[in-house]
Parts: sequence; structure tokens; C-alpha cells
Amino acid sequence: MAHDIHRGETRAQLPPRIHEPYWRTLERGQAIGFRKIAADKGYWIARRRPDDGHSKKYEYERLGEDCKGFGWKEAKAAAEAWFQLRTQGVKTDEVEVVEAACRKYVNERRTSKGDDCAHDAEKRFDRTVYGKPFGAQKLDKLRAATVREWRDGLKLKPAAASRTLTALKAALNLAVREKHAPAALALELRLVKPLPGGKRRRDLFLARAQRRRLLSVTKGAFRDLIEGVALTGARAGELVKATVSQFDARTKCMTFISGKGNDGPRSRTVPLSPPAVTLFKRLAEGKAATDHLFARDDGQAWAHSDWDELVREAAKAADLPSEPGIGVCLYTLRHCFITETLLGGMPTLEVARLVGTSVVMIEKHYGHLVARAARQRLAKVAML
Repeated sequence: MAHDIHRGETRAQLPPRIHEPYWRTLERGQAIGFRKIAADKGYWIARRRPDDGHSKKYEYERLGEDCKGFGWKEAKAAAEAWFQLRTQGVKTDEVEVVEAACRKYVNERRTSKGDDCAHDAEKRFDRTVYGKPFGAQKLDKLRAATVREWRDGLKLKPAAASRTLTALKAALNLAVREKHAPAALALELRLVKPLPGGKRRRDLFLARAQRRRLLSVTKGAFRDLIEGVALTGARAGELVKATVSQFDARTKCMTFISGKGNDGPRSRTVPLSPPAVTLFKRLAEGKAATDHLFARDDGQAWAHSDWDELVREAAKAADLPSEPGIGVCLYTLRHCFITETLLGGMPTLEVARLVGTSVVMIEKHYGHLVARAARQRLAKVAML
């Protein structure tokens, strides 16, 4: 039997009925109930029949206590939001908070892409999400305005804030895909844009003299690592994980292993320049095939975060930009390698293979250099 529970005067006249609420149907299979437990006290409840067409059991959700700020209008809105979540397949008892979604994303990155990819996201979330009030926000309540407020409160340079925002969006969109958050969250995230200037890549370029100056203020294993990146353009993670067996002194080639693809770890075997061969031979001397080619001064393997502060200190000592997010980092040396090889006239495809990226990426971010080198070579060609 339906009751006019949307009227306050009707609810006041209803006798208490603890075991069975007073129901009012909204749509087929969906209803709102008012459970009156005392003359002046009651609470709202939503009920729906599952959409699978087989279950005869209802699903229930307690919405909140009936009070001045939470009457029929508010209960109806809460019920409709719950109906929508369940229609999308989101289990409301499993709706996550931001921090939980970020941690799951890091684990997914580690499984599908490897430790290096996961580490970057994890460090960003360590600084901006984990243990912070924003991390406790429930995903079904998260709105674009809240994300913008978090973004603006990071106090980071636009480029660094943009990369952190990108990582957060990826984590929350994964939660949406896995039905831990409503589809509407993805729409909210689209409304949050990077800060002006936030799309700029880390494009700091060091001239040859500056690169030499950076090397001059370093020593030991850290110097070897910087030199290795500068001479190969490899990712730092590829170098520190490489074993002696990956270096072939006879063919003067190195096999780099990076991340994980659909068929497992990706690898590429590339030729080395004479200075790189000299460096690698020295590092491999006296080591077993399974030993790391690059190791710390104490003999232990490098961990991803080991070099971050060392690079900033070295950059500062060499009078080079050292600010986090925009200053010198190991990626800077990779960028310099790609730039120098392209300006030197090396084909785009060859450069892409050397550094383990795609021709599309090279053309997208270094196309102007390719065109410049082509013009210089073209100027030397006599047409008429």
C-alpha cells in the first residue's frame, strides 16, 4: 500500500512501525520508504529490484534520518543517486575514497607497466594524496570544484601540477572503469584542466659545456650513472636494472629492457658509441654476468629515488637550474641525447630505436629539429 510520505503532516500522523517502512513507489522496481521508529523519529530508506531480471530479492540502502535538513526532497535525491549507481553496476558498499583508488592504480601500473612507471605515480601521490584530507574524499561525492581546489593547493609549478593532475585523473578513471565509482566522475574530471603553462614538457636543454660542468661536480657511481644516460639516451631505470650480460663487448651493443608490453617486458639491442663502450667495459670489469652494470658506491642496486636529490644538488653546484619539476633531472640528459642526434642528422627512425620510443613521439616533440636538420642538409644539395 502506497503512502503520502512526501508530506510532512502525513508522516507525523503515521503510527510507528519498526519492522516494515511506509513505501512510496517512484518507478517500477524503485521505491522510497519511511521507517518510523517513534512518534518523533524516523529515517529514510531506498529499495530497488536488481536489473538482472532473475532476482526476486530487493536491495536496500539506508539514506539518512528524517530531520529539518533531510526531508522528502533530500531523501528522493539521495535515492535517485543510489539507483543510478546500482544501474551502472557500482556497488555502493565498495565505493572508494581517492586514496584507495590511487593505491590500486599504482599497483595496476606496477603489474602492467613495471616498477618505474608505478614509482612516479606513487611518489606524486605520496606528496599530494596519501594521508591528506583530499585522499579521504569519497569518489561518488567528488566534484570538479573539489579537484580544482586540490590542484590549486598543491603549490607546484604549472608543469609539475599538470603531471600530478594527469596521474590523479588516470587513477580515478581506472576506478570508474572497474565500477568502484560512478560514470559521472569521468565527466567531472574532464572539467578540470591543467593550469596555464602546465602542458609544457621538461624541455630543458644543456649545452655540451653545461653537461661537462655537471659531470665535473659529480664522482663515483653517481657520475657513472649521469654519464651513462648522457651517452646512450636510455631511461635511468633501464640503466640501473641492466645486468652485465646485457652488454656485449664484442659487438659493442647493449640490450635495454624497459617496462612491460602486452607480451611481457620490451627489449631493444642498440649499438653504442665509442665513449659508451669504454664506460660499459670499465663498469663490467670483474663482475659476474648477473651483476648490475650500474651500482651504487656501496655495491647495492640503485633504487629509483636514490638519485633525485643527488641530481638537484649537482645541478646547483654546477650553477644549472635545479628547481624541482623544471630544473635538471636525468630525463634532461635523455632529452639532450635525442636533440643532439637529430641535429647531427641521424634519421628519426634510428633515433627512436636507440632511445626506445616511437617515431610518432619523436616527430611530435622534436619535429622542429628534424626539419631544421633537413634544411641544413638540403642547403648542401645542388639542384640546378
